[in-house]
Amino acid sequence: MADKPVLVKGSSFMDPFKGLLLTYFMPESCYDEFFLNFNFLDVPCLKVVLSKALGMGIILGSVMVKLPQILKLMGAKSAEGLSFKSVLLELLAITGTMAYSIANKFPFSAWGEALFLMLQTVTIGFLIQHYGGRTSKGLLFMTLYFSLLVVLLSPVTSMSVVTCMQASNMPAIIVGRLIQAATNFRNGHTGQLSAISVFLLFAGSLARIFTSLQETGDSLMALTYVISSACNGIITLQVLYYWNSSLEHKKKTKKKRE
Repeated sequence: MADKPVLVKGSSFMDPFKGLLLTYFMPESCYDEFFLNFNFLDVPCLKVVLSKALGMGIILGSVMVKLPQILKLMGAKSAEGLSFKSVLLELLAITGTMAYSIANKFPFSAWGEALFLMLQTVTIGFLIQHYGGRTSKGLLFMTLYFSLLVVLLSPVTSMSVVTCMQASNMPAIIVGRLIQAATNFRNGHTGQLSAISVFLLFAGSLARIFTSLQETGDSLMALTYVISSACNGIITLQVLYYWNSSLEHKKKTKKKRE
């Protein structure tokens, strides 16, 4: 009769995935707690895994979070309803978060979406200029921004500079979102603003409050996301409020073009 396979003490059926789990989702102590002791109700470890999973989910989602907005601009060949000033201030906040996180050596799962949001926001900024008949200014904007980014992320930039940038995120987010909200209110519709992108940004900023506290313990980062969630919530409510008005506006614009 064949002997039954026996797991070596200290080993687990999840060992083939241990490297992946330890890299992205949990420390080794939690791996042992879950898969060696089979204690799946350990609260501290559950918080860690939830935070890591949310962080990775936000990062994966951020790769495409503003893609609907970009496609909407390109499809309409118009940036009506979008404020370039609001985009600039949003870009300032994203860049500040990215530089601050890198300088403090926070885990990528705590801030990685900033990298992808930055690239997409720069693209939106260029498209606003391009469809406004200012392509050369759009190219200059991109050149100056990436030059500044290289300097900001260089080792010679002091911690005090990036900390000041992170602190300036809150007024930048508030002013930037209020400019967009005022534009929506003035127009009576949300123009080419993508509802999908707005909803995803709101959900992501809410989730980041928890992951920031859990993974970095940095109150400045967490407060930034609290402010961001509140401001994104205002834009989300406007998208819902002006939903029918925006649809009517699109129909009228389409008829004019025809």
